Amino acid sequence: MGAQPRGERAARIRRSPHFADGAFRNPDGPSRTTPPRRELARAYLDGEQRRRRRPRGTVPVHATTVADLARPAPTGLRLTWLGHSSVLAEIDGRRVLFDPVWGERCSPVPFAGPRRMHPVPLPLAALGPVDVVVISHDHYDHLDTPTIKALAGTDTLFAVPLGVGAHLEHWGVPTDRLRELDWHEDTRVGPLTLTATPARHFCGRGLRNPQHTLWASWVVTGERHRVYHSGDTGYFEGFRDIGAAHGPFDATMIQIGAYSEFWPDIHMTPQEGLRAHLDLQGGRPHGVLLPIHWGTFDLAPHPWAEPGEWTKDAAEQAGQAAAFPRPGEPFEPAGKLPAEPWWRAVSAPLARPWRRPGQTGAASTTSGGGPGLAGEW
Repeated sequence: MGAQPRGERAARIRRSPHFADGAFRNPDGPSRTTPPRRELARAYLDGEQRRRRRPRGTVPVHATTVADLARPAPTGLRLTWLGHSSVLAEIDGRRVLFDPVWGERCSPVPFAGPRRMHPVPLPLAALGPVDVVVISHDHYDHLDTPTIKALAGTDTLFAVPLGVGAHLEHWGVPTDRLRELDWHEDTRVGPLTLTATPARHFCGRGLRNPQHTLWASWVVTGERHRVYHSGDTGYFEGFRDIGAAHGPFDATMIQIGAYSEFWPDIHMTPQEGLRAHLDLQGGRPHGVLLPIHWGTFDLAPHPWAEPGEWTKDAAEQAGQAAAFPRPGEPFEPAGKLPAEPWWRAVSAPLARPWRRPGQTGAASTTSGGGPGLAGEW
């Protein structure tokens, strides 16, 4: 399950301006994250809803090859969505791997928990050398033990939010290959600058989740290009500040799945994800939106294909360029974008207009905790 921060790492956490009263705090105040148990159980156990939360056929995975990734990107920026929030970004001659999860389940145990709905597009070893692995936070669907242990045997560096380094050291990553950052801190990896930026979420890998590790979004700036990865987050006003300080971006990788009225402040709906993208770009369509955090694991009550459909509708209405690659399909934001709604062939028809999740029932207003094992591993 990892390790708790101790010693100088714990002391550094206590000095963080974002840590108070024994826990990291979210921007824009505490989050409503504890759902009514009876209503949540009803949503998860309903037979028809359960069927709609999974694809009805085989998810089409692009057969990415070593040769595909060995060829330099002509435009200098290429993104390969590998499923969920895992993305390989090839930027100005360097390779950045966000939230790599190659495990079969996002769970503390191998026999239970949300299971992959499509295979990984290619073996981890086939990616080739990676300059830096970036982790957004320590939930199981973003920080995968077997994947990190495999990467620990390579020469890659790791950029992680404050406190998360304790897990990686526990799994064999040498201290000198860790870059552990608080919000608004940055580090250099060759010509790249990586900046940890705020997000509205929570952390933890156990049933009791003391908020002792930070969650973050990330900005990566190269010599010619810049990209943004949201990690997991609810919508908050800070996207405008991030855009003003670091944007506009050639591409944003934005979480648009695992939303629910039961936890409205820690995951964005597709409409909120588009709004976040536009905030990051100074309010105008610019760059390319890559939807992430959907299609791979069943983590919320919404239908499996709804995030893709809703995002596509919202982007078209806003005149915003968005990419919809199959898992494993590389594309260049400055080139032809994958736009086919591939999910329709393997999912049930969806009703429109899209529902707008709102608060249902009583909700907690604590900054710690989360939706529990049903909504986030």
